[in-house]
Amino acid sequence: MLPDAIELHPLTLKSPTMVGIPGSKSITNRALILAALSTETTKIQGALWSEDTQVMIDCLKSLGFKISIEADPLEPSNRTLTIQGEGGNIPRGGNPSSPLELYVGNAGTAARFLMAMLCLGEGVYRLSGVNRMHERPQAELVQSLRELGYRIDTPNDRLPLVIHGQGPQPGNACKASVRESSQFASALLLCASVGQWQVQMPQGALKEAPYVGMTQHIARQFEGRTKATYQVEPDSSSGSYFWAMDHLVHSVQAGQANHIQVASWPSSEWQIDTRFPKVLPLPSTLSRERDLGDSILTAMVVAPWADQPVRFEDLGRLRVQECERVFAMKTELHKCGVKVEEEKDTLIIYPGPVHGAVIDTYEDHRIAMCFSVLGTVVPGIIIRHPGCVKKTFPNFYQKLASPPPYGLGMTLTLPGKTLSLSSETLIA
Repeated sequence: MLPDAIELHPLTLKSPTMVGIPGSKSITNRALILAALSTETTKIQGALWSEDTQVMIDCLKSLGFKISIEADPLEPSNRTLTIQGEGGNIPRGGNPSSPLELYVGNAGTAARFLMAMLCLGEGVYRLSGVNRMHERPQAELVQSLRELGYRIDTPNDRLPLVIHGQGPQPGNACKASVRESSQFASALLLCASVGQWQVQMPQGALKEAPYVGMTQHIARQFEGRTKATYQVEPDSSSGSYFWAMDHLVHSVQAGQANHIQVASWPSSEWQIDTRFPKVLPLPSTLSRERDLGDSILTAMVVAPWADQPVRFEDLGRLRVQECERVFAMKTELHKCGVKVEEEKDTLIIYPGPVHGAVIDTYEDHRIAMCFSVLGTVVPGIIIRHPGCVKKTFPNFYQKLASPPPYGLGMTLTLPGKTLSLSSETLIA
């Protein structure tokens, strides 16, 4: 259990490190939906075991899917999952007077993917989550599902909502949207084959929403597979923090010969954030739509060490994620003395000195991990509520504190204290 706040002390990298990272959340939750809808039993290896994936697994179990869970021999935050497909059927469902209740927390992938999947059932289902999940947009997906002929009851096009499953709707068509979230289109594509839907993608969707391309690749893998085992790639968004730490350590510590590397870096390029190492040192402009996914937040904390101001563009979707991330990044960088300007959905971050600060995380795993990157080179970085990393990377701080060659050997303490926290205690 992580404490309420931790202080990170700058890293002295005494030997090379090769850090392993957990499986991709995006791939894990897509694979779970496709495995549940398939006609076979699927073994998913390297699956992320975190809050977001556990929410998905719990919902699938509540729906009657049989899932077994085994430890992963290589990564403590991964599991091997075996799921028995039901051939497009959903074993359990409620009725109008007593819908089957499903809780999705603040997991956007679980909420959106399940919305589409539940339409394929024959029962009535109620989806709900935390308050922030109830604020996040769903209207465009609700509209698409209604175009397909399904009944979705919601007074404001947000969660909580009630879905009346009607099974496949052969030949029915809808338009997908990626304007507010690419997860809307991904949800439809994951279920389109079983639902026999015709899903019309917006022009340029793959260029603007690379996660949709990931969905299409994984769906094709499941349709054409010849074996019952599926391997999940490591999560490139989670790996971006360690590439950024290596970059900053070498920017600040002249003559540093040792490096931080990420083990088994994905090579498929399905994950847009596999590009992250290639954008270091940072260019003058980066786009959330074209260049990077969640790792654009990691790039923002590196920007004060860039050779020129860096424009971070197309950030609109960041405002409706786990927190209002544009506001959060601007606010917390200001606390650290960084000059940041906001122009609509663009942040301009200027190079300059950075000092320590108490960082609010807004219950957002990405904010916590991004600003922990600063702690490798900036004294006095204190992260409040670091336990939010359980959403995608429960042992992140353990990786920082564990000794090389598989950890960084950083000193993490309670704020203002000198006694190091044991790495065994640093799991969310």
